[in-house]
Amino acid sequence: MLVPRLPRPRRRPAPAHRGLRRALAAASTILIGAALLSACTATPGPKGTPDDSTIALLLPDAKTARYETFDRPLFEERVEELGDYKVLYANADQDAAKQQQQAESALTAGAGVLVLDPVDANAAVSIVTSANSRGVPVISYDRLIAGGDLAYYVSFDNEKVGVLQATAFVDGVRDRGEGSGILMVNGSPTDSNAALFKDGAHSIIDDSGLTVLAEFDTPGWNPEKAQEWVSGQIAQHRDQIAGVYAANDATAGGAVAALRVANVSPWPIVTGQDAELSAIQRLLTGDQYMTVYKAIKPQARLAAEVAVKLLHGETVSAPLEIQGTPSTLLDPVAVTVDNIMQTVVADGFWTVDDICTPAYADACEAAGIG
Repeated sequence: MLVPRLPRPRRRPAPAHRGLRRALAAASTILIGAALLSACTATPGPKGTPDDSTIALLLPDAKTARYETFDRPLFEERVEELGDYKVLYANADQDAAKQQQQAESALTAGAGVLVLDPVDANAAVSIVTSANSRGVPVISYDRLIAGGDLAYYVSFDNEKVGVLQATAFVDGVRDRGEGSGILMVNGSPTDSNAALFKDGAHSIIDDSGLTVLAEFDTPGWNPEKAQEWVSGQIAQHRDQIAGVYAANDATAGGAVAALRVANVSPWPIVTGQDAELSAIQRLLTGDQYMTVYKAIKPQARLAAEVAVKLLHGETVSAPLEIQGTPSTLLDPVAVTVDNIMQTVVADGFWTVDDICTPAYADACEAAGIG
């Protein structure tokens, strides 16, 4: 779609504290907050005027390790490679109201494009509407916002993620041969992707002959909530639990903690997603059976490239159109202890040194990693 070129605003005369402004303008990343807002606002010109050198990156939470470890630095790195642009960054800490405030602050500070990974896909529609009213395009990043005039959507095939998880999960439970009762720890009810993961998982599990003992949608993907729920289910179904389908690695970590505290034996099959370092190490110890690797680098870099094009009113294209929005969906990959080297290590996502710390040296050797 063609987005009109955003006009470069006139700059105000430099005030007495211009040294501070120059320092802030030189920084590749500006953290949105009360302490910096006045400086950020003054840089682009008149209050709220979109600036064709400023991009806002708004991520949903810090409990999911990928956002701070990979998405943010990879996005910022690519923006810096593309030219003299600023990134206004904010993390909502899984608070939709906070994300709304961060978006408004970014728009007031002159963001010319919003790259938004919503806490709540429905609540985020108001952010899109506000941005559109100021002529600011919005890229829906990783999670699809439920409405509004979106300029682009980049994510993964999220239903396929659930299919990959459930296929490995069902195979693992059957191979283990220790019962058929399972628990399902799904993602956040406000995350549009979580519904797709669940749909994909159920498309396999419902026809597998396994029995779903109980199912839980984890508020905010909170691992403590997942641990608390799994602990309660162990008290009810202890001898029946052959596996725990966990929708991501954070909730898998909560499930594993509950299983450890309860000393559950035989150990159930546990899934995950995101290929977090702790999850890869759990694969080595047998605490977790599989995770899903999503190549975040091409996702973050593509989002940065599209954002810069949109800043300058350039036409962007995509291989798909989803709900009227140009879209790119990348392929996820299942990871088990048997293909760590061929996936996350081969792709440079984690190194052998990252994974094989002294505590995991023996497990790495047993798995042929090194």
